[in-house]
Amino acid sequence: MSQQQRRAPLKDRIPGGVDGRRMLRITFVDKTGNGLWTATAALYFTYVTGLSIAQVGSLMALSAGIGVVGAPLAGRIADRLPVARVLTAAQILRAAGSLALLTTDHYAALLVFAALASLGDRAANVLTKLYATRAAGPDRVRYQALSRTVGNTGFAIGGLAAAVALGIGTTTAYQSLLIGNALTSLTAALLTLRCGEPPSPSRIVTGSHGETTPVRPANPWRDRTYLLYTATETILFLDDAIFMVGLPLWIAHATDAPHGLAPALLVLNNVMVVALQIPIARFGTTTSAARRLLAPLALAFVVGALALSLSTAGGSKTAIAALATAAVALTLAEIVHATISWELSVALAPDTAQGAYLGVHGLAVSAQRSAGPLVVAAVIAAGPLGWTVVGAALAATCAAQHRLVRDRLTKPPLSVPVVTLSEH
Repeated sequence: MSQQQRRAPLKDRIPGGVDGRRMLRITFVDKTGNGLWTATAALYFTYVTGLSIAQVGSLMALSAGIGVVGAPLAGRIADRLPVARVLTAAQILRAAGSLALLTTDHYAALLVFAALASLGDRAANVLTKLYATRAAGPDRVRYQALSRTVGNTGFAIGGLAAAVALGIGTTTAYQSLLIGNALTSLTAALLTLRCGEPPSPSRIVTGSHGETTPVRPANPWRDRTYLLYTATETILFLDDAIFMVGLPLWIAHATDAPHGLAPALLVLNNVMVVALQIPIARFGTTTSAARRLLAPLALAFVVGALALSLSTAGGSKTAIAALATAAVALTLAEIVHATISWELSVALAPDTAQGAYLGVHGLAVSAQRSAGPLVVAAVIAAGPLGWTVVGAALAATCAAQHRLVRDRLTKPPLSVPVVTLSEH
């Protein structure tokens, strides 16, 4: 950020102008609703609809699996239609699916409605990123850092409200969380309707009257480099499963640390993301800078994994110190990887097919959410050596990604807006 930008009013330092600021408000509202529902979904299906534990597990796994389709489908549609309108439709779909859950306690119907909500959720995530990419232009990494900070703040507020409702524990309290999640999605949709449509590189201006004509987009499914890049991303996103699933289970079953340390470390994670995402994003605002960050990312993964491995070496004090070190290192890895991912996922995509490519990239997060808990469970079963292997594997993946993207990033960065010409 230049000295002139630092002296400007806060609203003028946000990339994307008026629409960029609106999208940040939408993100805050949206993630607040996620915070209301995410931590309570399994409990709702258990205590309100009366499903068995096996049914709850299969319903959540199947609906999430169906929702995976939402990212590539929405991305491809957004290369042909206005992204703001497609995003509005995804938010409405998510709200409708959520509200429909209130109408039944039958497993099949709940599965259909949960899958619709999941489709809308995965679609909205990739479309929000695509909108920011187009609206913020060369400042997309800084904008995404702001967006993630705002989103984490909203999620934390929603989580606190959910904790209050869980303390009440009545059916009405659980239903209020579901309604709150749906209402935030509807509010986000209404706010999105006020957003302008950012320039789309998938349409060029031709003809003497400046007509807009769609360009035949590239196909990400035929792009071997991008598919391999997405595969490496699936592995690097494993930090989410390690933190959300692995850390609490490891504390409870393998260390002498108090069980209450797990939620404390989750709070630490959230505070660090809010405090450090924007400052660290400044080191990855170009494609070459983002690629260089893969080296410190590998180091952070190794330190975090080794600290988890060493947390079983002594008593409770040693365990607490090692686990805190692991939490800090893995949170730094999460922040750095987010910065790298924002830039490279767009820089590797052709301008005329950003939506389709980002939709494919969105599969990395979805795949990790499905397979990540299983991988982490296997690592925990393997004991301390398992974490050492994970650290080495993540570092090796960073090195592989560094080499993979090298040749593609020798071309001019795609952060530079494309200039289109018209006939005269």
